[in-house]
Amino acid sequence: MVAHQTAEIEDDIRRAFLAAPGFMPVEEGEALHRAAVDAARLGLPLLEVGTYCGRSTILLAAAARAAGVLCVTVDHHRGSEEQQPGWEYHDPSLVDPDVGLMDTLPAFRRTLHHAGLEDHVLALVGRSPQAAALWGAPLGLVFVDGGHTDEHAAADYEGWTPHLAPGGLLVIHDVFPDPADGGQAPYRIWLRAVESGRFEEAGREGSLRILRRV
Repeated sequence: MVAHQTAEIEDDIRRAFLAAPGFMPVEEGEALHRAAVDAARLGLPLLEVGTYCGRSTILLAAAARAAGVLCVTVDHHRGSEEQQPGWEYHDPSLVDPDVGLMDTLPAFRRTLHHAGLEDHVLALVGRSPQAAALWGAPLGLVFVDGGHTDEHAAADYEGWTPHLAPGGLLVIHDVFPDPADGGQAPYRIWLRAVESGRFEEAGREGSLRILRRV
């Protein structure tokens, strides 16, 4: 858990989180929210890679709203590898019938609307490396929860962590040291961060890992 952090999720935000499509367990969501509240004290934007339908965005945006900062979320909204047809996490209701491709953007917008958080989120629709290459401001938090291939996870890590301010938090989801529990790409970028000497561990909950930029 993040040290010195006692912030609780407001009841309406918790209800919106539970109602939103997504895969993050409640305990991990609570830890993410605490990390976001902690990081927001720097007065800098909180950034998420991997929006899906906005389940975790709600938690970051609520923390951003309370601190008077902005939540930024980046996604191409065509779904990650495991969300495509024939894969375990595919949801056919999220396929755009006109083009035959995944499109989570409408569901994401509904999630934000129902949570009352639209004014506190900047949604970047596109590829994470392209957005990172254009980004020029320091960040208080980077939450990596995008594509889980080595190529995508490494690109997210390499593209966004240089923008993380000293004292800011790097949060990585789906970190599984045991390959039997899940894919290894998030675990490998977590190892890179730990071994880089630029981060110190600030907490963990389930598959969520929290590191502070030193």
